[in-house]
Amino acid sequence: MDDSDEFSIATEERGGRLHVVPYGELDLATSPELEELVLARLRDGATVVLDLRELEFMDSSGVRVLIAAHATASEGSGHRVLVRPSSGGAVNRIIEISGLEDELGWVDKPED
Repeated sequence: MDDSDEFSIATEERGGRLHVVPYGELDLATSPELEELVLARLRDGATVVLDLRELEFMDSSGVRVLIAAHATASEGSGHRVLVRPSSGGAVNRIIEISGLEDELGWVDKPED
């Protein structure tokens, strides 16, 4: 596996929001790490900005994380902001195929 396939998550607190940027491939092996981080912060009432622009690949496990984040934010005091992945890429295609393109309230870039 070359370095571009490795998964990592960058986080940064900015303006009272937790900005979360996953890098690489979000799949069955890596999605639990992202899900645990995002859902825990949402349950604590935080605003989480999940920026998908650096993902190179996402499978249905990643889609499940997005749906879980949406549901968790809807249930509690947390708020989530989803930054749309790059147009025409593999991640954008799975979002379109899954029917989530118009369902989750995407933004094109995060507000600082």
